[in-house]
Amino acid sequence: MLNRRLTSAFIIALAVAGVFTYWLSQRFQKAHTAAPTPKSQYVAAAAALDAGQTIKAENLRLVDWPATMPLTGAFTDPKALVGRVVLYPLPPNEPILDRQLAAPGATSGLTVKIPNGMRAISLHTDDVTGVAGFLLPGTHVDVLVTIHPPGGADPVTNTVLQNVQVLTSGQKIEPDPEGKPASVTVVTLLVAPDQAEKVDLASTQGIIHFVLRNGIDDKQFDGPPALFAELSGLKTAAGKPVDSRPVEHPAPKPYVVETFMGGSVKTDNFQ
Repeated sequence: MLNRRLTSAFIIALAVAGVFTYWLSQRFQKAHTAAPTPKSQYVAAAAALDAGQTIKAENLRLVDWPATMPLTGAFTDPKALVGRVVLYPLPPNEPILDRQLAAPGATSGLTVKIPNGMRAISLHTDDVTGVAGFLLPGTHVDVLVTIHPPGGADPVTNTVLQNVQVLTSGQKIEPDPEGKPASVTVVTLLVAPDQAEKVDLASTQGIIHFVLRNGIDDKQFDGPPALFAELSGLKTAAGKPVDSRPVEHPAPKPYVVETFMGGSVKTDNFQ
């Protein structure tokens, strides 16, 4: 009888201990389980989009994004993006930002890449003036012009524009992904209105050359124009280039000869 009571008490104790242990484990697990991170949904490209492409409804999808990391300029409604033009290539499944798109109502093509107050001007080029085909969209260049001043003076080379962006190379708006050079006959530059006037005048008066520069180098060159005398090595005693322009000499005075014949006088002029 005693053994039966002891066995029953032992079984009851095990059951109570098991229930208590289970209850404690559940409380401990709930206390240490991280709360789920709240999420937002932003509009992203369902597949890669190319620059200049007009967005359609089927090009878009919603993707989850941590609500604690809001994105400035992102969209939550796909309808707000339908009809907008893509400015830069967009990868899939990444939230689309407003700065990556043209202004609402803008048409596709080159015009969407011209900011307000700026202009696009095209200039002829070749493999030499075009830096061996490396004038790719997005690169920055200086524009030089070599002119022959009137009056037979020696040629002068001057920097007309500095650190201007190449918008297109031929008809390509985006550079080659592998950076391969492209042989083109026309490049289009992004310039201010006054710069457009200068480079247009320069293109009609002399020979244009492009000088490729580092895209992050914004230092301005303020030196004097290059003169032919500097190349020929003609310098004065003070070390300055000799002015090799032709010197205009005054016309010689004519010689006057007067001949007296009786009561008359004959005058003759000789050079």
